[in-house]
Amino acid sequence: VQPPEKPLQAEEWNKLREGFQSPEIFEEVMLNSMIRCNSPIDVAKSLLTHLAKRNGDISYNVLVKYLTLCVQQGHVSEICDVYDIMKVRFKVLEDGAYNLLVKGLSNSDRWRMALTLLEEVKKIMVPSRTCYESCIKAAGRHQEMELAFELYDEMLANDVVPTLDVLQSFFDFSRGMKGAELQRELFGVLLYLRENQIYPHKTFMRSIKLWFESIPGGNWKGHLTNIKDSGQCPVCNHQLEDSNLTEEEYSTLSERIIRDVIHGTDTFRKTSPEEFEAFQTFVENRLPFDIVIDGLNVSHIKSRKMQCENLFNAVNCLAKENVRLLVLGRKHMLMNSSNWKRGVMKEMQNKADFFFAENISEDDAFLLYATLRSGKHCKFVTRDFLRDHKACLSDSLTRHLFRKWQRGHQIALSSVFSQQPAFRYDCVVQTTGDTWHIPYKDVFEEKYSYQVPRKWLCMQQK
Repeated sequence: VQPPEKPLQAEEWNKLREGFQSPEIFEEVMLNSMIRCNSPIDVAKSLLTHLAKRNGDISYNVLVKYLTLCVQQGHVSEICDVYDIMKVRFKVLEDGAYNLLVKGLSNSDRWRMALTLLEEVKKIMVPSRTCYESCIKAAGRHQEMELAFELYDEMLANDVVPTLDVLQSFFDFSRGMKGAELQRELFGVLLYLRENQIYPHKTFMRSIKLWFESIPGGNWKGHLTNIKDSGQCPVCNHQLEDSNLTEEEYSTLSERIIRDVIHGTDTFRKTSPEEFEAFQTFVENRLPFDIVIDGLNVSHIKSRKMQCENLFNAVNCLAKENVRLLVLGRKHMLMNSSNWKRGVMKEMQNKADFFFAENISEDDAFLLYATLRSGKHCKFVTRDFLRDHKACLSDSLTRHLFRKWQRGHQIALSSVFSQQPAFRYDCVVQTTGDTWHIPYKDVFEEKYSYQVPRKWLCMQQK
């Protein structure tokens, strides 16, 4: 439906409604259309007035849609009016309405009302990311950084994951401000990036650089650079952290993974204990391997190619002299089919050890077990991120070691079957106090990526 351009009288609305094929949802459809066309607010208001006269009240859904239009156009007094009506009519609102109210109010000069609302939301549920971030940005815009960080800390404590957008806003709003506490908080945000292996995109990186350089009396200077293969920064000559784990860290990690992830609850969801036992025996009799390959995952690297051909190319690319490869396959790969040619499979089995699991098994546990049991030198190949297992590791130290081990041991195969070797230095935000090194990506990536950036921001305090 096309919304009218000016407010209508009751009989005009009635006429439109009668001509509509499903009159019972006419108002909702009309309001959706108004939101899409960004119709003038008084047109929507005339529909609501007509509705209230006809039915004696306005339904929750219709009010939320009207509220959406008010927020979209920043009509603060209307937002407050709708909130007053809703407060009287409904005991509790759902989070969609709270998100809208908080967002609408936090972008206005009545932003403190959004904070009051946030307190109200907390009594019934954990506020959403939108609610928290709207309030954080409102506080930041009004230079109330202490409040902004209080909300941020609370958000993290509630396991609400912040967007890069709000993390970047901290650096934008704090530019040129003094205060040791504020600096400590912002360094904390950088350590959050480190802890979670998050790579800022170019605009976020620029905000970080500008903030450092704006610290009164800080004498920070930033340069964009590429780190040498040796791990040395060409700008400040500082040697970056080594990506290798110490013997002690490695044994802690492998014990924990084998205990929590592999023998914990999550392995046997998709594989039987018998199968996993058979796999362990298979591995123990053939240790150590140099590279473990997730065969099914790699077989999909080029979508238009036969799967066995993809895997064959990957095995060829990795099979150098005396390198011992283990490929984790599935039993269906042994049935001669259009995707899995028996001859090609035979040829691959001359170059690598193969373990064929049941078709429903979960590969990750097999992959981790074989790689960790082979020792510190062993690398693995998968295009998965192994995110689930990070969640099974209960403490942050083990999670940190797992990520670090993953960064140093996961080989990224590109679709042209060239491998990006694992780095000798650790690709993660790091600091020595008077230097910060921050890896960044050119573009924003929503999803986590194990492919590490090549570009770095070096911040140095002179």
